[in-house]
Amino acid sequence: MPTSELAPLAGRRASRLPVVDPATGEVFDDAPQLEPDALDAVVDRSRRAWHGWRSDPAARTTALRAAADAVEAAGDSLARLLTREQGKPLAESHAEVARTAARLRWFAELAPRTRRITDGRPVHSEIRWRSLGPVAAIVPWNFPLQLAAAKFAPALAAGNTVVLKPSPYTPLATGLLGSVLSTVLPEDVLTVVTGREPLGARLASHPGIRHVTFTGSVPTGRAVAGAATASLARVTLELGGNDAAVLLEDADVGRIADRLFWAAFRNCGQVCMAVKRVYAPARLHAQVVEALAERARTVAVGPGLDPDTRIGPVNNAAQLARVEQITRRALADGARAAAGGHRPDGPGYFFAPTVLTDVPPDSPVVTEEQFGPVLPVLPYRTLDEAVDAANGTGFGLGGSVWGTDLDRAEAVADRLECGTAWINHHAELSLAQPFAGVKDSGVGVAGGPWGLYGNLRPFVVHRPREERG
Repeated sequence: MPTSELAPLAGRRASRLPVVDPATGEVFDDAPQLEPDALDAVVDRSRRAWHGWRSDPAARTTALRAAADAVEAAGDSLARLLTREQGKPLAESHAEVARTAARLRWFAELAPRTRRITDGRPVHSEIRWRSLGPVAAIVPWNFPLQLAAAKFAPALAAGNTVVLKPSPYTPLATGLLGSVLSTVLPEDVLTVVTGREPLGARLASHPGIRHVTFTGSVPTGRAVAGAATASLARVTLELGGNDAAVLLEDADVGRIADRLFWAAFRNCGQVCMAVKRVYAPARLHAQVVEALAERARTVAVGPGLDPDTRIGPVNNAAQLARVEQITRRALADGARAAAGGHRPDGPGYFFAPTVLTDVPPDSPVVTEEQFGPVLPVLPYRTLDEAVDAANGTGFGLGGSVWGTDLDRAEAVADRLECGTAWINHHAELSLAQPFAGVKDSGVGVAGGPWGLYGNLRPFVVHRPREERG
């Protein structure tokens, strides 16, 4: 479906939001710019829709199944528009659309369980679950559809309504998703609003919102949490990571190199739980650097709509500048680019896939989240040194350990300070498992039944046992 056929979004106004194709750096379309003062009417409609939506679990299941079918039916239009505004290869956009539908279908079959408490008293105590009300879902630009569904699928399954705000860099595919879902969901159950700040801040602080779920940077996440406290709304925050991959002495570099490379460079490195640092034993360090650098030098980089492309552009000019700055700083501090390290000639927001060696351990490319196609590889002398370095940042989203002895690798993984640790792979998640970070990487839990219960509140009913005459 072309963007000109999008159904009207909530509160459409005359002002428009330009959208840039990152493969060219040129504006190719625009989206509605909702003014913050129009949010009152949007949230009020969401609240009124909640009263009907929460009352019929069977109807919710049917609607969410239909929503998954509708997403799949619109898959090609969604994927192509996603690639155009986000930049990722078309195959990855199709995978993101499929994941969006799968999440809707998975949560459609999930319902909270009523539980009776037996504690020796002469009463029956039963825990039931109630929805919260309107939920604000604020989504970034790296996986706009998949992360949106990660928020609205459990919220809707729990009986809440949702006001969804995508990033101003990627409003179009999310708007199309909202249009597709509007054909199968009741009116105002899911509303997409698009625009620049302060729209998100106003949504997070709106007194009619009962749960704010946000994915983005740590500073913005702190601001969102502060805004939500005004109405004591529940908050779920996923605030990115600086995931470390620790290679053990027995790692088979030839066997793991492809998996390790794509764990770092998928979606142009713009993945919260991508590998962002590699720690290799000193004996293997040069071999690891060369294996990763050879792949970085030969991988096909280009526009996402080109079927040969494996890595697309950085999504936006501000993030490209960040990637350039953090790479330039590392090189100035003494690091060497075994591959990449520069912008190629030509249009668009491209940055050559970069593998850095001889990186000072206190360089920002190591201690901060670069969120782009840049990977430092650092040597270590002892395993304790590597684990301490892996744990030595404020982030704690994910981590991985790579080696042949799986029991030893698991013992090392158990020492990582993060929410999820993988062995011999990275950033692979099941819809049934929890996803959460520690330290600065977030608050609350998404995924699986935990994601459903995060959108519910307990309601306890006590009744006396029947007395016998």
